[in-house]
Amino acid sequence: MSGWEALAGLDAVAPHTGPFPHAGFLAAWWRHRGAGTLLPIRAGAGAMALVVADGTAALAGEPGLTDYHSPLGSDLDGVAAAVRESLPPGTRLALDSLPLEAAEPLMKQFAAVGVSLTMRPHDATMILHLPGDSDTYLGTLDSKQRHEVRRKRRRFEEQAGAPALRRDAAALAGFAAMHRAASGAKGGFMTAEMEHFFGSLVDEAGAVVDVLCDGDGATVGAAFGFEDADTYYLYNSAFHPDRAALSPGIVLVIALIDAALAGGRRRLDFLKGREDYKVRLGAVTRPLFALEGEL
Repeated sequence: MSGWEALAGLDAVAPHTGPFPHAGFLAAWWRHRGAGTLLPIRAGAGAMALVVADGTAALAGEPGLTDYHSPLGSDLDGVAAAVRESLPPGTRLALDSLPLEAAEPLMKQFAAVGVSLTMRPHDATMILHLPGDSDTYLGTLDSKQRHEVRRKRRRFEEQAGAPALRRDAAALAGFAAMHRAASGAKGGFMTAEMEHFFGSLVDEAGAVVDVLCDGDGATVGAAFGFEDADTYYLYNSAFHPDRAALSPGIVLVIALIDAALAGGRRRLDFLKGREDYKVRLGAVTRPLFALEGEL
């Protein structure tokens, strides 16, 4: 079996990893960003996709855009052996962005075929565990942060009317324009090619765009994310710079939390990045690991 069909029909070994280890996301990434030789591996009930370049095999999906890596399937016994058979001796393995639930079984399976890998801390995502409703969530915050959230939302209402969140895939162009209007590195991130990549994620990986509107229905900000049965994954966000006084970032996140709770979800995953606001809103760290070694 070759191509992206090698990943079809399999769940990720590590739970709560969203679309990132699956063919829809990775195929979009490969088409817009990939370089080297793609090597999809399928062995029995296990699979993963590698990219080989300059003597190094890495998991498909660059770590700056792929928040989780994980092999797929219920049985990895043959995957490590298939990797070893497919690559020449001396190939370096560099497998990043792995939750512990993925790193440990991979390390064990490679050891079983005589490949010793070293595990080291790599990065982390930030997870917000959600209680049953919005009031209960706010009650989990310390009094200072709870007051700050309420103050910013009240100021938004007083100056711009009640905030509203609406889902609109057609808002991608507006989201990209807000991104480009940002100052510094953020403003340079959303190139035309990156916008096309984000569009492919909507079409092929189930990405959703949620727009924050003011009381008149005008767009203030937007979030780009993914969701499954129990988790919303916040992949990126942007807002109009001239509406910064409304604190649209925090108002948008609180609206996303409310929407996730209303949809019965129990997790909001802020993905990679340890920004202070995530901690203030109650998120906890989920460590990610890298496995490194040589065939």
